[in-house]
Amino acid sequence: MNRRNYNVSELRRLDVAHHLPAQSSYRLQQQMGGSRIITRAEGSTVWDAEGNAILDGMAGLWCVDIGYGRAELADVAREQMLELPYYNSFFRTATAPAVELAAKLASLHGGALQHIFFNTSGSESNDTVLRLVRYYWALKGQPERSIIISRHNAYHGSTVAGASLGGMSFMHVQGGLPIPGIEHIMQPYHFGDGFGEDPEEFALRAADALEERILAIGADKVAAFIGEPVQGAGGVIIPHRAYWQRIEAICRKYGVLIVSDEVICGFGRLGRWFGYQHFGFTPDIVSMAKGLSSGYLPISATAVSHEIVETLRATDDDFVHGYTYSGHPVAAAVALRNIEIMEREALVDRVADDAGPHFAEAIGALADHPLVGEVRTLGLIGAIELVAEKGTNRRHGKGGAAGPVVRDACIARGLMVRAIRDTIVMCPPFVITHEEIDRMAAIIRAALDEAVGTLAHLAGLPPPQLLEGAQPGL
Repeated sequence: MNRRNYNVSELRRLDVAHHLPAQSSYRLQQQMGGSRIITRAEGSTVWDAEGNAILDGMAGLWCVDIGYGRAELADVAREQMLELPYYNSFFRTATAPAVELAAKLASLHGGALQHIFFNTSGSESNDTVLRLVRYYWALKGQPERSIIISRHNAYHGSTVAGASLGGMSFMHVQGGLPIPGIEHIMQPYHFGDGFGEDPEEFALRAADALEERILAIGADKVAAFIGEPVQGAGGVIIPHRAYWQRIEAICRKYGVLIVSDEVICGFGRLGRWFGYQHFGFTPDIVSMAKGLSSGYLPISATAVSHEIVETLRATDDDFVHGYTYSGHPVAAAVALRNIEIMEREALVDRVADDAGPHFAEAIGALADHPLVGEVRTLGLIGAIELVAEKGTNRRHGKGGAAGPVVRDACIARGLMVRAIRDTIVMCPPFVITHEEIDRMAAIIRAALDEAVGTLAHLAGLPPPQLLEGAQPGL
């Protein structure tokens, strides 16, 4: 493929002049003279316009599961565009790729989750959840069952409904959120909220917060509980297995629907096709996106149980919800081939049996670093907690300063990771090699070493001892 000769300075100028990037400080964008321009990618690596190679430890934005540069997906998109570039799913019409993809997703879920509603983004998928759940209970003659319970620090998207379902306070202060009818309970964040407690006992305490809230609200008013099997954007919060077992028991006890947000966890990230399969619970609704197409085209889906759909089918009224691009034929065709590639190359098994265990070992070895309070991994998703004092969960200063320091040091060394407060999180593509995983770990260790002196003054402590032979900045 011929590489385009970009005018980088002009692109950066235009970026500041016209482009508003997602979830960004526009003042900082201007001060920096524009964004880093990413121009090409292959496998697990991206390159910027200046030619710098960056190992993509975030798989784009938790999504490029099969890696970059898959010509097969470009070919499928071209073929579908030439045959039928677009048609909608209104007017009692459908396209072949959308129907085939729905059937494929139903087979991956199995059980009662046999019906699929298509959207364009994870945020839209969770908007669909909110409207669907409330409409379902209205059809059941219980319109008062409209409250949805979520968790503090959860992430369910950036639309008004998605951000309201999410539990991130910094999002709620913008736009007068959350909207009415949404409640939040504690998250199962053992390192942050249950430090020193028995992990299983803490998990059960966190789950029991759901029952307490249901009883406080009134079970006849609660429609659903929504949660990510592993909270991704919240800091890769991996709950003890007992957590989801108790959550399911509570929901069934009070007739509350369970919604599993699989936007990040779905399509193999945890070593199973879906996160709920790993944790052993059965949802009534599942939201999906990201890995559905490995990010190659925007598409999302909402899987719905047979019982809910049968209730919708008991009325002649329309479910007046949907999007212009619901079931877009090109996106659906690409998603279908993406799943085919994952099956053909056994990538989900690779996460579970090969890349995932190597990732756990390599990243887990960083637990000995004086700045690291805890390392968490599951499949190909991981988190490193940064602390001011080993053996505690004490943060540097008021908290939130350490993460960006280590993140920026990683990026400067050619590794893209994300800082969520004082947690470094990562989720590389499923095709990442053992050598690349080892390089990730080495870069993170070097970044941690460099950060030791920078962060010591924030904690009011002398710099902690590095491992023998380690030198800051290397």
